[in-house]
Amino acid sequence: MSAQGTSAVAGKSARTPRGAWTITFLLFLFMVVNFADKIVVGLAGVPIMTDMKLSAEQFGLLGSSFFFLFSISAIVVGFVVNKVPTRWVLLVMAVIWALAQFPMVGTVSFTTLLICRIVLGAGEGPAFSVAAHAIYKWFPDEKRTLPTAILSQGSAFGVILAVPALNWIIVNHSWHYAFGALGVVGLIWVAAWLALGKEGPLEDTEVLAVTEPKIPYVQLLTSRTFLGCVFATFGAYWALSLGLTWFTPFIVKGLGFSQSQAGFISVLPWVFGATIVMLTGWISQVMMARGYTTRISRGVLGSVPLIIGGLILGMMPHVQGAGLQIALLVVGSGLCGAIYVVCPPMLGEFTPASQRGAVIAIYGALYTLSGIIAPSVMGTVIQRAGSMLDGYLTGFTINAAVMMASGVIGLVLLWPNTEKTRLTRGASAQRAALKGAISPT
Repeated sequence: MSAQGTSAVAGKSARTPRGAWTITFLLFLFMVVNFADKIVVGLAGVPIMTDMKLSAEQFGLLGSSFFFLFSISAIVVGFVVNKVPTRWVLLVMAVIWALAQFPMVGTVSFTTLLICRIVLGAGEGPAFSVAAHAIYKWFPDEKRTLPTAILSQGSAFGVILAVPALNWIIVNHSWHYAFGALGVVGLIWVAAWLALGKEGPLEDTEVLAVTEPKIPYVQLLTSRTFLGCVFATFGAYWALSLGLTWFTPFIVKGLGFSQSQAGFISVLPWVFGATIVMLTGWISQVMMARGYTTRISRGVLGSVPLIIGGLILGMMPHVQGAGLQIALLVVGSGLCGAIYVVCPPMLGEFTPASQRGAVIAIYGALYTLSGIIAPSVMGTVIQRAGSMLDGYLTGFTINAAVMMASGVIGLVLLWPNTEKTRLTRGASAQRAALKGAISPT
């Protein structure tokens, strides 16, 4: 068995089992619901601030509150899925998401709204890492980039599909009902998963936990590729969390568009980002099939768009006109999507399958810390700026600097192919000893 543990049955590591794409589609929908839940506060930001008389700093705190338990939950659940089937973990998480939405349907205080967002964040913290871990039980390593891209697409489509529908509810009824609609959608996904969700056949969680050679976590978590993934995705998630919380208020209050107009404009970064995600997944898989190393086909391919995106975003304060500023924001932030596609497969290259759930979860827990920082930083900058538009543009300039720095760090550190060789050298000796101990001959 390889250090990745990509197959529990010899000779089947290159084959994709029947039903793999059905599970991929269900988990894509899982991420659609996940990001619809995330975007609703930002989309309803102006009505919420108006109804509840919130300052920019208070709204920034509300945006950040979603991430208070996000990282802790991701780490805890990451270790759980090393030993517990992902089917049941995903089900419990989705139930929590749905139930956390319903208190907002009626009259709600700022404290209640804050608590519900914290609970929702705790439920959604492990979402991507657990879903990726589940998908990797259905695909061998060389075929994982494209399903990872499809999984990542759930974030874009969660916004693209949800924004028009939720914005219609907000404009024609109330922002309270938008939360209730998401709760109902969450329960529908729960029913579909109960009927169709299965555990991947390429890996047996319980068997691998006992038989697979392990690499010490300190070596995995201090490897340069792990650190490179954390730093690179930290910058990308800074942009994403601002998009979730502040993009629509920027369109309405910073540029003067109506709530209805902002609903349509708000989907543009996600449409562009979805294109980048799918292109990255396809290009990466083609490059690997043609013999490129994963250093190039994953590491470089994911890092360079971050640097370019930061440069584009940094031009916003230096151009005139709302249309051009929106275009720069859409393209600059949309390029971040590439890094989400390549990092989980890179970590899966050198992490034993029985440890992969925890490692991907810890990776997610660390990079999403920017979700706590970024919305609050933007709120503070806006509150203290000479004008609201200047505050927004300063906040996006900070975002640009973070993106460029994280892209450069990723470009320097992401070497998954050599990491695999180094880390699995010791595991190979352990594997040989284990094989000799259990072999009947």
